[in-house]
Amino acid sequence: MSVIPTAVFTAACLTAGPQVELFAHRGASRDAPENTVAAFQLAWKQHADGAECDLRITKDGRIVACHDETTKRTAGIELNIAQTDFAQLRTLDVGSFKGAAFKNERLPLLEELLATIPKGKKIYLEVKCGPEIVPELIRQLEQNQKPAAETPVICFNTAVIAELKRQRPKFPAYLLHNPEKISAKDLVAQAKSIQADGVDLKACPELDDAYAQIIREAGLRLDVWTVNDPAEARRLIKLGVQGITTDRPGFLRESVFGSGDQ
Repeated sequence: MSVIPTAVFTAACLTAGPQVELFAHRGASRDAPENTVAAFQLAWKQHADGAECDLRITKDGRIVACHDETTKRTAGIELNIAQTDFAQLRTLDVGSFKGAAFKNERLPLLEELLATIPKGKKIYLEVKCGPEIVPELIRQLEQNQKPAAETPVICFNTAVIAELKRQRPKFPAYLLHNPEKISAKDLVAQAKSIQADGVDLKACPELDDAYAQIIREAGLRLDVWTVNDPAEARRLIKLGVQGITTDRPGFLRESVFGSGDQ
């Protein structure tokens, strides 16, 4: 089996770009209210390869997209997601904080975001709560019938990933972490111990070539978050990252690969 020289591989990434996927962070969140149907629809218009969302489970067992434990920041009304039924959460306007054009945008269910995804695109499902969400998450993913490779679960909580892989090993799961807080060897050991298929790391100076090489040699997928600067994106591509999460998928694609909408 022939090995492609690093310089050739890097040049191919920077010119063609298919080896590196761009994921819209909470949808196209620079231009639309985060974690909403509007943000996801805009992500596809901006030619994102996938979109990332934050998931929590409501008091009555529905999975909704919301980063924070409460709705205060995006809706202006403080309701705790885990302690509130979906019907009450659905009454909130989570779009106006981003501008009048998004007035009355509602807190979406996971199935509503899944319904926006074009064929062949991905959704990164970041679980923001604990393992209690796993049974309903699995049920919805199996009902949706989207290929498992296109619906990776990502999480900082090792218990969530371990439980997901225990129940459904076929679903990809990536461990979220910060290279400032853990060595590459310890990260690999932790990921392997919970059967994670990859890692999704904060973009920072500590994530250098040596760090990335240890992850690559362990056979783990390497993604990064959240990158809006083209120079930083190019640096990370040279390290061999496979996915980049960004608030500006159109801008980053245009800046790095020379195609797409800003």
